[in-house]
Amino acid sequence: MPETVSRGSSSTDTFTTAASRTTAPHSSGRGPSAGGTSVAGAAARPHRFRGRIGVGLAGGFYPAPHRFQLYLSEACPYSGRVAVVLDLLGLTGSLTTTVLKLPAETPDAFASLRGAYEATWHHYDGPLTAPALCDRWSGRVVSNHTPDILRDLAGLLADGACESALARLDRQLACHPYALGDELGTADKDLWVTLTHLDHFDAAGTLAPYRHIEEYVRRLDDHPDLSVDER
Repeated sequence: MPETVSRGSSSTDTFTTAASRTTAPHSSGRGPSAGGTSVAGAAARPHRFRGRIGVGLAGGFYPAPHRFQLYLSEACPYSGRVAVVLDLLGLTGSLTTTVLKLPAETPDAFASLRGAYEATWHHYDGPLTAPALCDRWSGRVVSNHTPDILRDLAGLLADGACESALARLDRQLACHPYALGDELGTADKDLWVTLTHLDHFDAAGTLAPYRHIEEYVRRLDDHPDLSVDER
């Protein structure tokens, strides 16, 4: 059956088959949802995966260079937010990024993402939601929950692969109080989420040489527009 496109809620862009359009589940949740692109199936299987990088190391999604693959949807604002943070932190070379367009335009990418969901849940036939962070070693989905993905990018920072990008960000923050200029924006909130979770991974003090970044994090810690729920 051919794929057709239907606009979902304000936080999702949903790709569904005509047969499943009326029954396709959508991402939901308090705060920022997983958001993104979904190829929906009719069965009501669990579709929110919230594994964490660096949590429960014996079970092991520990940070390692090029271990992870990130699927982003071209039309999804949540995917756009993750992409901005990746760029600001210089992490684009630390993991593979695959951009999903329409299913007919990127069939291999959708097939790869479906394989990751099916490897995570046997006979999975729920929606394929992006952003989705996947483990290339096991082929499984780690998380399709945007706030957790933003937090766990800190693990890739602590892996030590982005000193030049942090130096660039530090120079940028020496000239402007916020990541993209003189006013607080969504990018600052997302960047702050990632930077404040470095202490979970970072025993070596990755940010210690970057005075302006440390000042930026402390300033945003006290900002009234940033809630505890965003940490």
